Amino acid sequence: MTTILFGSISTVVDTSELQRSAFNAAFAQHGLDWQWEQEEYQSLLKESGGQDRISRYAQERGETVDAPSIHEMKTMLFQQYLTAGNFEPRQGVAELIAAAHDQGLKVGLVTTTSSSNVETLLGALAPKVQRESFDVVVDLGAGIQEKPDSASYRLALDYLSEDADKCVAIEDNVDGVNAATAAGIACVAFPNANTAGHDFAGAISQVDHLDLSALQRLIAK
Repeated sequence: MTTILFGSISTVVDTSELQRSAFNAAFAQHGLDWQWEQEEYQSLLKESGGQDRISRYAQERGETVDAPSIHEMKTMLFQQYLTAGNFEPRQGVAELIAAAHDQGLKVGLVTTTSSSNVETLLGALAPKVQRESFDVVVDLGAGIQEKPDSASYRLALDYLSEDADKCVAIEDNVDGVNAATAAGIACVAFPNANTAGHDFAGAISQVDHLDLSALQRLIAK
């Protein structure tokens, strides 16, 4: 194993409930009576893409909404929450990144969220995890398709000049796992608070904390 690729910002810090709060606040700002409770939100997260999630939900309810505007408001609120909060990396994340660099391994962040979300998150976590922690950061600013499309992972591999079979991906959602495996990368599921009950059959393992030696043993099998 030469490279570790974190597959979403919620594999670095669990932002899932923060995202749900931002969605609900954006709905209220747009005069909608929608309220995504946690159980419903967990089901909605089985498919990626916040704006698409809003559009699908409106269609199911027979309503017409301005999904791009709602999602833009949600993103602004989410970033405000991140900036105002006090957040810690998920269990083992900072230690894994430090140990990987100590052993000469490459570390990447391969997400299909916006560049502004990535920068806000890393700013909130610095200095424990920051932009310089990653040898490559891929996000929607690269003009890629959202996961489960594998383009984000293929772009990261090209940038790092690495072979897929020498990498491991860490993902917190099923579309992310499917994207990694479609690129030929072994994937470990690291669910967040709202995806823990999802079916991660495509992953080689499911973990609740990160440890470099454990990842190396998994890939060596």
